[in-house]
Amino acid sequence: MNTPERMPFTQMTAFLKYVEWPVMPEVGQALISSLNDENADTYMVCQIIRKDPALTATLMRMANSAMFGLSGTVDTLERAVNVVGMSLVRTRALSICIVRSYHLPMGMEPMEFWRFCMLCAGYAQWLADLCEVDDQEAWLCGMMLRLGEINLGQVCPFALPRIEAKPIQPGERWVRQRALIGFDEAAVTAELAQHWDFPGALVHGLRQAGQPLQPSSFNKLAAVLHLAARLADAGAVTASSVDQLPVMLLQLLKLDPQTLCTNPPDAQALSDISMFLH
Repeated sequence: MNTPERMPFTQMTAFLKYVEWPVMPEVGQALISSLNDENADTYMVCQIIRKDPALTATLMRMANSAMFGLSGTVDTLERAVNVVGMSLVRTRALSICIVRSYHLPMGMEPMEFWRFCMLCAGYAQWLADLCEVDDQEAWLCGMMLRLGEINLGQVCPFALPRIEAKPIQPGERWVRQRALIGFDEAAVTAELAQHWDFPGALVHGLRQAGQPLQPSSFNKLAAVLHLAARLADAGAVTASSVDQLPVMLLQLLKLDPQTLCTNPPDAQALSDISMFLH
């Protein structure tokens, strides 16, 4: 890959000339197509997933673990989908396809990176449930949100150590990316989602997630993703991490800080990446 001569980039189109998008597996592409299909049903999604025996086996292991919260043995993919919902199974299947498609550049620790992605996804789902945003769309976008940094690191590897230099305060990674390269990871992930033909609403939410108060129209999904990523940066949901969240976003989403600190989700459970290790 050629190295860009000048940075930061002033136009996304200039940056994209250097990007080599990962190839989504056939099953993953079919699952994305089903997101755009209002008539997609359990039978269709199960038929798609069954084309990949390894993926099917991983989902069945998940269905029989605490991850899906089911009791008893789930012996068929249809039963798993019927019990926990088509949307949940589809998003988890898609996340596995996404992880398989990516190779992280030097300077990014895979286990740490994917744990962050899962934690961000979990927080996004939790917050979405509290403010009337589709929780599975939020989970999937939260899991994908940081993927753009992989492409930033591939195009501009010399900038990656400065982006990832510790300590990183919540939200600081985006600021560093914009200063060094010209765009944050969320904007690049949105281009990836568009390249993969994700629904426009998800692309739009991702594109605004790094700076959700900048556009003229407020996007609730973008705001949820922004807050989720900040909480994932902080680790656990505590009074301190909630105090660092942008007050305006909390107000726009009608989220009460005190409520967020009451019975928050367990960070360790949310960041479980065991489904990616098979």
